[in-house]
Amino acid sequence: GTDVFCAMVQRPALAAVDDRALVAVMGNVHRYGDRRMPLPGVVGMVAAAASAVLAAVAGRWAQAIPAATAVALLLVWLVLYIRISAPINRQLTAASRSCEVPSNARALQENWDRIIDARAVIQGLAVTGLCLALMM
Repeated sequence: GTDVFCAMVQRPALAAVDDRALVAVMGNVHRYGDRRMPLPGVVGMVAAAASAVLAAVAGRWAQAIPAATAVALLLVWLVLYIRISAPINRQLTAASRSCEVPSNARALQENWDRIIDARAVIQGLAVTGLCLALMM
């Protein structure tokens, strides 16, 4: 849900503000988000993995396959986050804390935005896989 919101609402809203506002808002969003969101992320990953493992152990392959696919998709999402989003988050957070506007602030946000659609789709597909596992 968060990535869909970012793709549909946050990205166009940030395009309409100046660089100082962009750094202040996104730096603070990432400051809080990067501290608070790992817990629900870990819980979701563990629950998805447990669903896949338990279904496989029970021999319920029709449920295990979409659940395992969801886990794989969540791992892809995590790689995108760690390699692309998190470093940008740290730069914007540091700039916001020091009340500085880096000369590449807009480029940083554009690089972050570049993968938000993919992140939203990946999470949506993972949820779909888990829903399929429940419905079968």
